[in-house]
Amino acid sequence: MGSLEADSGNLKFSDRMGSSEADSGNLKFSDVSVSRNSEGYDGDIASPGKAKELWKKVKYQLVEYHALPEYLRDNEYILGYYRSEWPLKQVLLSMFTIHNETLNVWTHLVGFFIFLCLTIYTVTKLPNVVDLARVHHLSHIPSRDDFHKLQRELMTFLPSLPNKVNFQRLQAELKIALPSMASLSSLSNWHLPDLLASCLPESLSHINRTEQCVLQTMKQDVANMIAPYLQRPITRWPFFVFLGGAMFCLLASSSCHLLSCHSELFSYIMLRLDYAGIAALISTSFYPPVYYTFMCKPFFKNMYLGIITLGGVATMLASLLPVFQHPKFRTFRASLFFGMGVSGIAPILHKVVLYKDEPMVLYTTAYEIAMGVCYGLGAVVYATRIPERWKPGKFDIAGHSHQLFHVLVVAGAYTHYKAGLLYLEWRDAKGC
Repeated sequence: MGSLEADSGNLKFSDRMGSSEADSGNLKFSDVSVSRNSEGYDGDIASPGKAKELWKKVKYQLVEYHALPEYLRDNEYILGYYRSEWPLKQVLLSMFTIHNETLNVWTHLVGFFIFLCLTIYTVTKLPNVVDLARVHHLSHIPSRDDFHKLQRELMTFLPSLPNKVNFQRLQAELKIALPSMASLSSLSNWHLPDLLASCLPESLSHINRTEQCVLQTMKQDVANMIAPYLQRPITRWPFFVFLGGAMFCLLASSSCHLLSCHSELFSYIMLRLDYAGIAALISTSFYPPVYYTFMCKPFFKNMYLGIITLGGVATMLASLLPVFQHPKFRTFRASLFFGMGVSGIAPILHKVVLYKDEPMVLYTTAYEIAMGVCYGLGAVVYATRIPERWKPGKFDIAGHSHQLFHVLVVAGAYTHYKAGLLYLEWRDAKGC
């Protein structure tokens, strides 16, 4: 192998790999293979402009592992297709080209948009925490016409009911409330549960069986219509904390893999952000199960949330230390994050003991086990660098350990989202 030089307008080619520099009209290329036939050059280049054009073309070529600066060397089993110290514009555009970080960028960028859509769905489709005075903003509440229709049907099918004292009270309150139905704050002053409970079929034994059945159906319809407004849904903030942590982790990871090759400073900043995102995802994942499981037991709720929050903050602070990034600490980094995840076993076991008779425990625990398997397997793959360690260079573009790790993280986070929906459904129905 030789060097490639440009002196006095002449460009000479050789095949040796050497250093790379450009000064005082001399141009030397290294770490790339330049072929006269493949590049279309068949002799001397007559002008410095053509030499400069060729330099630009070669400068942004992908390089091999041995040509990387020390701060970009992380996985010696990935041998090629590296970007090294490219300008920011070329770095940003490289997300649409093929290199060994392309799938690392897109696996978590797509995951970010998936969780953004899930957050929007959760905000718009799941019931919100509302005051009774504000429920008229919800699209699914019964309108004034619905209550008029209910009143007409009661009068039509149960003509004997107006003679009953309880129904007269209900009718009076309906007449008072209907004109102000645009603002349902008056619902809080109704005594409908008591009224419906006192209108029992045995008090109407003198009417025929058909009227009794219709009365029972009407009572159930009224109860179903009013019940959602007599009970507030539980708070949603722990669920949104988890969604926020997942989106932060995925976006930070994608940005890190895209931008770290720009410079040593960028690499340092983005790696710190990446580690912080992983710690945020793990710690915020505990918020929905811990909060909703121990919602009625404040001591345990605060204890578990406090422990996992402190653990997450400590891990974030540890990730800021420069020594933490050295390749020899790869296993230590994986162990630290893995330990945070394993700490979630305690509240899960505690939940099983407290609510062993609840069907919800089986379903949510199954989801949480699946989530733990995804995260744990991802940590093992990340630490062992399988499969590229078995065949170095064969998985440079696709299939190496970090890409598998990314896919498993997204799968685990989505599994946890499904478990969170079950917690919300359970607590909305049961309360505290």
